[in-house]
Amino acid sequence: MERMKKKCLLCALLVFAMAVAGGCAFAGAGGSGSVSGGAAEGKKKTRELFAMDTIMELTLYDGVEGAMEEAVAFIQRMDRLFSVTDAESDIAKINRAEGRAVTVSDETYELLQICLSEYEETEGLFDISVYPLVKKWGFTTENPHVPAEEEIAAALKKIDASKIRLKGENQVQAEPGMEIDLGAVAKGYVSQKLMELFRERGVSSAIVSLGGNVQTIGEKEDGSPFCVGITDPADGTGVYGTVDIKNKAVITSGIYQRYFTAEDGTEYHHIMDKRTGSPAENGLASVTVISDDGPRADALATALFVMGEERAVEFQKEHPDIELILIRRDGSYWQSGGAGMKIR
Repeated sequence: MERMKKKCLLCALLVFAMAVAGGCAFAGAGGSGSVSGGAAEGKKKTRELFAMDTIMELTLYDGVEGAMEEAVAFIQRMDRLFSVTDAESDIAKINRAEGRAVTVSDETYELLQICLSEYEETEGLFDISVYPLVKKWGFTTENPHVPAEEEIAAALKKIDASKIRLKGENQVQAEPGMEIDLGAVAKGYVSQKLMELFRERGVSSAIVSLGGNVQTIGEKEDGSPFCVGITDPADGTGVYGTVDIKNKAVITSGIYQRYFTAEDGTEYHHIMDKRTGSPAENGLASVTVISDDGPRADALATALFVMGEERAVEFQKEHPDIELILIRRDGSYWQSGGAGMKIR
């Protein structure tokens, strides 16, 4: 019998983070579906909430009153706009428009512009229209399974983000039958926007973990960098290594985040390669991107995983604005010169 394996939300997309005085700590647990009351020590404020199908933790070390509340409201609004399952979301409206143009919010339009830019830069391997393939594999359900070849072939015919048209006045037009999903980039976009909001509100030190997607402003209260742990993909719960960062996003895509085991014992993860119609298989277990640009890091973590090690390394050398950590299935790793991962 096939079974879906999802690590608890504590471990999903886990690039463990949240700075504490003693060093690195795990991203927060929870999952009640509501915003917690938060906590404060002096100027430090923390808040936990459930949104975008994951647990999020926000920590501010300074800034004006109300900044945290604005951040939570923003996250909840983006959740409503970007959801692929909420019938009233911008994405759901595009997916059921059958080729008609749809007017979307400024944020959705901006994020789609980013997605199409990353599509071009990654030679089409970051493709938000891969959703029909993800559905065929059952990763949107509690019953994932290996689809028939004809099902895969039918889904592949619907995948081509180059056919998404961004028109003036926030109008978006997708091909009939095409379905898009922003799940591979939305949290990176939200974390970037939170950084902008916090800076506008006078925050000079903050860290957010959106389901493990981590982004920071400044440094910790003691003047040291934030410490972010990179998940060990061998089990999805331990720490493989750590990086010290200031004003950066650290985002990982890995095989441990969502997968199932088929009846024959084969494990299949959720990161799809549209060239084959199947999960990407290239010897990689996880890809971590470090960048000062949240949505770019989020998109590239997925695309570079699909590319495989050789092309991913070349890509990083061609784009030195990002740092890269590749962990292989055999437990070994490669990192770019400025990544600075320390092995635990």
